[in-house]
Amino acid sequence: MRLVIGSDHAGFELKEAVVRHLEDGGHQVVDVGTFSIEPVDYPPICADVARRVVRGDGDRGIVIGGSGQGEAIAANKVHGARAALCHDEYTSRLSRLHNDATVLSLGARVVATALALDIVDVFLATEFEGGRHVARIAELAAIEAEECAGSAPSAP
Repeated sequence: MRLVIGSDHAGFELKEAVVRHLEDGGHQVVDVGTFSIEPVDYPPICADVARRVVRGDGDRGIVIGGSGQGEAIAANKVHGARAALCHDEYTSRLSRLHNDATVLSLGARVVATALALDIVDVFLATEFEGGRHVARIAELAAIEAEECAGSAPSAP
């Protein structure tokens, strides 16, 4: 499988472990950074991962930060991306089965490396179930299209 991965400084060490794990498993990995523990902003990195997946440059993406929350939000800002923050194998499995998630978000300060690798494996091994979930994915896409067609929201 072709995978795109990125992290901020808080997720750097976990990203390195995930990259090694994926490459050892025979996957093609494109690492878009960051490449050290020096502080860096995550939004551009996560958007880059999501954009590459949406364009078809990768089959799925993985973004990693301290909590994974901001990384998921950033990836989900990309039109066509469906990022899921997962803290265990169950949420990873359901993100694929029911939501056809294309980007996995992990929190390096939330999950240990061994668990993170299990979450990644489940995310990659699980196929979209289809069926009743197809209409819901279409509804998500319709909301996204409607929001993209509108004007920018006003400040609160």
